[in-house]
Amino acid sequence: MEHLFTGARRGEILELKWKHVDLDAGVLRLPDSKTGQKTIHLNVASIEVLNNIPRLSGNPYVIVGKKEGSHLVNITKPWMRIRTLIGLDDVRLHDLRHSFASVIASSGGSLIMIGKLLGHTQPTTTARYAHLFDAPLRELNERAGDAIANAMNQSLNS
Repeated sequence: MEHLFTGARRGEILELKWKHVDLDAGVLRLPDSKTGQKTIHLNVASIEVLNNIPRLSGNPYVIVGKKEGSHLVNITKPWMRIRTLIGLDDVRLHDLRHSFASVIASSGGSLIMIGKLLGHTQPTTTARYAHLFDAPLRELNERAGDAIANAMNQSLNS
């Protein structure tokens, strides 16, 4: 779930250690990620998920593995069981990262802000992630049409 609520990469969540979690500040402070050092901002939903994960004594990882002191290595099988259980058989785990970006884009978030949240260094990468939902596109299109029509009417009435 943390993947869905933060847009974090799979490895960032699987390898996350409790010492990098700062719930008071509402962030994850990753010393190393695909793009280097990274801060992941937490929302209320992601903090709630983290608060409900038990901490195992002697294991520094948030998502623990089978071996003592290790993190979960392969999430493929658990994810396949989860998506079958909820009826989303064709959804890949990485799709949750895209969905996170798309929800922000459809809520009016800029590509720059989405890129910062995802940890992208290139705006073109973010553009591939942020797919817009139809409703905000229709609303924006209507606002543009109204503005143009109002400007034309004002021009004709002058």
